Amino acid sequence: MTDELLIKVLLKESTVEENEKVEKWLSAAEANKKHFTQLETIWQVSNTLKNENKRDEEQAWTSFKARRADLKPREDGNSKRLNTGKVWLRIAAVLFIAVGGWMAYSLYGPKNYTQLTATYQVRTEALPDGSALTLNKNTKISYAANFKNNRKLKLEQGDVFFDVAKDKTHPFVIDIEKINVEVVGTSFNIKHIKKETEINVETGIVKVRLANDEIRLYKGEKIHIDGNTSKLVKEQSTDQLYNYYRSNLFQANNIALSKLVITLNEAYGSNITLDEKIKGLTINTTLKMGSINQNLEIICQTLNLQLSRNGNTLLLSAKK
Repeated sequence: MTDELLIKVLLKESTVEENEKVEKWLSAAEANKKHFTQLETIWQVSNTLKNENKRDEEQAWTSFKARRADLKPREDGNSKRLNTGKVWLRIAAVLFIAVGGWMAYSLYGPKNYTQLTATYQVRTEALPDGSALTLNKNTKISYAANFKNNRKLKLEQGDVFFDVAKDKTHPFVIDIEKINVEVVGTSFNIKHIKKETEINVETGIVKVRLANDEIRLYKGEKIHIDGNTSKLVKEQSTDQLYNYYRSNLFQANNIALSKLVITLNEAYGSNITLDEKIKGLTINTTLKMGSINQNLEIICQTLNLQLSRNGNTLLLSAKK
């Protein structure tokens, strides 16, 4: 496995087939996971530094070139290798930021919160109070440095399952932009992507606040909040689809096909689309977190659909 492909995955410039290739490689050996984690750590730190210092990758690349100005490309064809396009430009920028910025980060980085990030792999983490978190891919969350006495977290983006340790004297509080979530000891899932937030409760009670409105969610209930929400309204959880990254199953219990497709695209980094004529279909099936091609074949067989490809776009439509 080449580092070029692994970094393409981290930069989200890989194809579905390349993602599957990397998934198989990661599951083949612990050494592979360790190597990928090292690359992922560099990427995470570089992203943090980029945000803290308000620097973009193009600026980093300019500085990187300045540092190696004495390394002139030879005229024997290797000059092409030194300029392999956008991907390698960004790789160089990432490495420059990560290696050159460690000292700046330690001096000026955030002191009051510890950041947890999951980029390409699902991550489990134990908090200082004994609570457990499961982070889906592409998730960023942070927790207060003195967490045992100040159980506060900030969810920037992503998908997190919380199994909260009981402590009646120190409520467990999560801030998500304008939303405030508070619990004592319970388990629940929060998904926050592109200004939309969904909370599903598995055990206990979850208190949700938005502006001057407050609501309590109990086992088996959920709430969806977006930019247009003015009043909090809860509903029953009708499926376990939100739990796919923990169960490794896509449980579609008579849900809209479009909802399943959104989850598959999120899980696989794919671009599955639906023909207008089938957008109203519902589906009842359970898919394993395996090959996307096998799962699409099951969907086609279940609903009598056909699959067509156009580059990275996968179109599901009714059979003619």
